[in-house]
Amino acid sequence: MLLSTNPRVPTSPVCRKGSREKDMSQDRGDDVMSPPQLNILLERDPYLKPFEKEIRRRYGEFTKLLHSINEHEGGLDHFSRGYERFGLHVQPDGSISCLEWCPAAEALYLKGEFNNWQLAEFQRQPFGKWQLILPGRAGQPPISHLSQVKLVVKTKDGQFVDRLSPWATYVKPPPTKDQGIAYNQHFWNPPASERYQFKHCRPRRPASLRIYECHVGIATPEGRVGQYGEFARDVLPRIAKLGYNAIQLMAIMEHVYYASFGYQVTSFFAASSRYGTPEELKQLIDAAHALGIYVLLDVVHSHASKNVLDGLNEFDGTDSCYFHGGARGVHSLWDSRLFNYSSWEVLRFLLSNLRWYMEEYQFDGFRFDGVTSMLYHSRGIAQGFSGDYSEYFGLGTDTESLVYLMLANHMTHTLYPESTTVAEDVSGMPALCCPVEMGGTGFDYRLGMAIPDKWIEMLKEYSDENWNIGNLVHTLTNRRWLEKTIAYAESHDQALVGDKTIAFWLMDKEMYTHMSTLSPPSLVIDRGIQLHKMIRLLTHSLGGEAYLNFSGNEFGHPEWLDFPRIGNNDSYHYARRQYNLVDDQLLRYRMLNDFDAAMNHLEEKYGWLHSDPAYVSCKHEDDKVIVHDRAGLVFAFNFHASKSFTGYKVGVDQPGCYRVVLDTDREEFGGHNRVDPETKYHTMNEGFNGRRYSMLVYLPSRAALVYARCD
Repeated sequence: MLLSTNPRVPTSPVCRKGSREKDMSQDRGDDVMSPPQLNILLERDPYLKPFEKEIRRRYGEFTKLLHSINEHEGGLDHFSRGYERFGLHVQPDGSISCLEWCPAAEALYLKGEFNNWQLAEFQRQPFGKWQLILPGRAGQPPISHLSQVKLVVKTKDGQFVDRLSPWATYVKPPPTKDQGIAYNQHFWNPPASERYQFKHCRPRRPASLRIYECHVGIATPEGRVGQYGEFARDVLPRIAKLGYNAIQLMAIMEHVYYASFGYQVTSFFAASSRYGTPEELKQLIDAAHALGIYVLLDVVHSHASKNVLDGLNEFDGTDSCYFHGGARGVHSLWDSRLFNYSSWEVLRFLLSNLRWYMEEYQFDGFRFDGVTSMLYHSRGIAQGFSGDYSEYFGLGTDTESLVYLMLANHMTHTLYPESTTVAEDVSGMPALCCPVEMGGTGFDYRLGMAIPDKWIEMLKEYSDENWNIGNLVHTLTNRRWLEKTIAYAESHDQALVGDKTIAFWLMDKEMYTHMSTLSPPSLVIDRGIQLHKMIRLLTHSLGGEAYLNFSGNEFGHPEWLDFPRIGNNDSYHYARRQYNLVDDQLLRYRMLNDFDAAMNHLEEKYGWLHSDPAYVSCKHEDDKVIVHDRAGLVFAFNFHASKSFTGYKVGVDQPGCYRVVLDTDREEFGGHNRVDPETKYHTMNEGFNGRRYSMLVYLPSRAALVYARCD
């Protein structure tokens, strides 16, 4: 282990601490250029053997950087707590220490309401840093809580330009638009009585991650921005009842442009003020922990907003500073800035950003956005990935950003052993989800991004009778051995305007007129409801080692997601989640919702997500039938539009008596009750489709059944 330390933990409650203390400066060995567990990686995937030298080189770059941090910064633990020193901090004597990194500045000043907007000058420090000490006033800080402050940078060409501190922890827009639209920094220093104290410990990392992807701002049926407190009160209990044990919070890091979905971050250390205060976010996370819900932050370290007045861009008056200068520092597709991961202070900033959210807000882990963009010099633009390993281990890979990801994962997992990191990567980079010590990048999971694309392709381009069952199964099972994948049928990407959710692809305009149980029967709605359930169950049981759902899609949320913007007259009509639809007993949305809960609770009982991958015993093109077994359960899917099968032979691995434990055709799930739940199925001593035994079952059309051995 290259890093071991005891991180700061909340004084209340008494929770699990980090790993044992160790002198990290002495943590160096003679074999630093070779991953200590590389042989395990090469045994798992012998096709990596020709690229062993490159794997060793990357690991060598990682260890050199880590040892340099140990030598010059007193260890990664201290290095990654930059938020304790940079920015504005009240000292015990009431003074305020201000520290910034602004390397190209000729001079740096602080102004604000505290000094009538006069310029208080910083003193230049080594390595591009600037420091200012503001004396206390009778033992009290000279800047009051919520007081507005601003940095002023004197650039190389003599201009004086306003900036926000990159380390600002609370920023807000002006009260009225006539005062401008750029966000302002407000000093966050509430009295002790108003600081939220965590009451609940972090839950342990779930063996089976069932993730509810959510966005606080849209988590209300009303046409406005939702609040942290409302989410904790109204939405978290729904999520727990549905059987999800983790949430992935989107758009928490402050972003001036609401319609960016949080992916154009302007203030990295500031939790978005449009949903409430930092203390209210802490209360939300504590409420999740009280319900046993694990909380992941959707973190954006792949790029940053181009905003200058209220972002990181041109902070010191140059086009570089935190970013690469010139074309390398611009993402042409996203119109955003790209970090310079070779910069010492950028590494401090980003690693400290992760620590900040783990320490200050008690998040449990991260979903890293835009990892493909980070991994390759092409940023993934107009680059296809065929799976040829030379595409991953050649000059096209950005070693600097790859090493940053290794460092981030190493730090997170060592300081917080129960943490989880997830990579959003579409390229299929080998060893991305293998430990750093093995020569991997260190993520725990990658998103199975091909799965939702396959479902949309099938629904959009093929009639039901032309579905290619074999190709579907291939997509659901095509993942790297012993590298965990998060399966999902759809995420926020499919809900956005310009695309359609699965429910909308299936039912479209009929959802407006026939989702009531009082409406006349509709073949479109019936087909949609049955396939909606089957698609989710097949993805859940076959597609990966974790499962993700975007808020509202579990019950077939109608319409799309569109944030207020100029193009829609700043309307909030589609920037909301209509949870009220589930509560209406006359609407069929509750049936889809209840099925989703039953599916999750069944996984909780049997744990197929953390079991070995499924064995697919049948993928019949003409019958449109898929059968697989996993975690002792047998899953049978009949996607045929009209054919039901009596006495259908399926292979099973264990002999005995079986019963149905989940049936998509149950009436309470919007089905037709064609299978008797009391029926017992007895195996025959006759092997079938690669399994040692078999049994005969009834498979209704457009239905899926899960069988378990009788108690």
